[in-house]
Amino acid sequence: MPRARRLARRRAPALAACAAVLCWPLARAAAAPEGPRRAAATAAATEPGIRLTLPWLLVQLVPSPELWIGQGEAHFGIRWQVTPLLYSFGINRKLSPWRAFVAEPLTRHAGSIELFGSPEYIARPGAFADRWMLRGGVRAYFPLLHRGDYMSCSLGGSAVYARDRLGASYEAGVYTLFGGLGAQVTYTPTAALRSTTFTISIRYF
Repeated sequence: MPRARRLARRRAPALAACAAVLCWPLARAAAAPEGPRRAAATAAATEPGIRLTLPWLLVQLVPSPELWIGQGEAHFGIRWQVTPLLYSFGINRKLSPWRAFVAEPLTRHAGSIELFGSPEYIARPGAFADRWMLRGGVRAYFPLLHRGDYMSCSLGGSAVYARDRLGASYEAGVYTLFGGLGAQVTYTPTAALRSTTFTISIRYF
């Protein structure tokens, strides 16, 4: 019996050392995420604080040029863009995904869905009122390169009103330079308004 106790006492330090070696990686793995979790919990996301300003409103008055192709005719035109409401699913989740009228390029082109309005003026013969077209619809943006800063695309649909007629339109677009420059193609299949429009989208932020 005394001999067994002596052997146990001799082996105890070795067993303790083995247990420490085996348990140390597990303890470290359990403690490692604590730092990032704590840092993430304490990190405060800063809202951009964007708002409507007079300079911003003035640059929005600069239109985007386009080519309108109808049934047997083609005319140049200009288009404006307005975004009453936008929801972004591509930005930091700690930030508010909602924007009204003013939306930063990253918020829009990193992935978003927007309600838009788009008045157009087509330089075609006829009464002044007949040269205007009004569009309103939904558009979704998807990033292609570098979270949309280098390149993004969009798909959308809208209702169009022109010459006292109402129709439907479908569109697709591609954008670059942080969304400031793009190309859009809009097709209206409604018989009375059938046309295809190519727009050079220019947006100022």
